[in-house]
Amino acid sequence: MPITWTIDHDQRLLTAICQGDVTLQDLEEYLDAVVVAGSMPYRKLFDGTHGDSRLTDEEMMLLGARIRAYHTAGAMGPLAIVVVSEHTHGLARLFGALAAADRPIKIFRDVRAARRWLDAQPA
Repeated sequence: MPITWTIDHDQRLLTAICQGDVTLQDLEEYLDAVVVAGSMPYRKLFDGTHGDSRLTDEEMMLLGARIRAYHTAGAMGPLAIVVVSEHTHGLARLFGALAAADRPIKIFRDVRAARRWLDAQPA
């Protein structure tokens, strides 16, 4: 599976790691699992350093709409997205703009910096 995740309910932290090509279906399955686990308000570290995606503009719009719909259902925790390529950095920026959720979102190039930022966010 291109996205694996762990949830630490005590720390209220979800860590997701991408491997290889990530599709819209992979992201939708991940989001469904986050909702079912009740971890939408948790802090999230989304590590895309070993992943890539060729999502189309239309797929990005669908993903953004889905996130906005989740936002209307309740609080969403801070999100740190870690990427290394210019392509995935652009996708992360577009995702942040399209999702328009009322929560802190920050893009990083380094997992440790992302974790430090998340640790400073309320859990």
